[in-house]
Amino acid sequence: MTGMFAISKAGHDKGKLYIIIKEDEEYVYLADGRLKPTDSPKKKKKKHIQIIKKTDETIAFMIEENKPISNEQVKRALTEYERKLV
Repeated sequence: MTGMFAISKAGHDKGKLYIIIKEDEEYVYLADGRLKPTDSPKKKKKKHIQIIKKTDETIAFMIEENKPISNEQVKRALTEYERKLV
């Protein structure tokens, strides 16, 4: 799931778009590059997100290779995805 886009389904951030940068058995760690940067991602239960079956290949590759991801890369990926929706 890492590198995929996700929308929050619950909480004060309901409807917000994120990128999954890490996951464990019960939680995913989400970043948007602004309020939730990559160095302190939002921890959210998997049942509280809607996964979008679209992946940012660059970020997914960097996660697989354990390379650092910049907030600018996350912001750019989210902006490009949102532009495609319009």
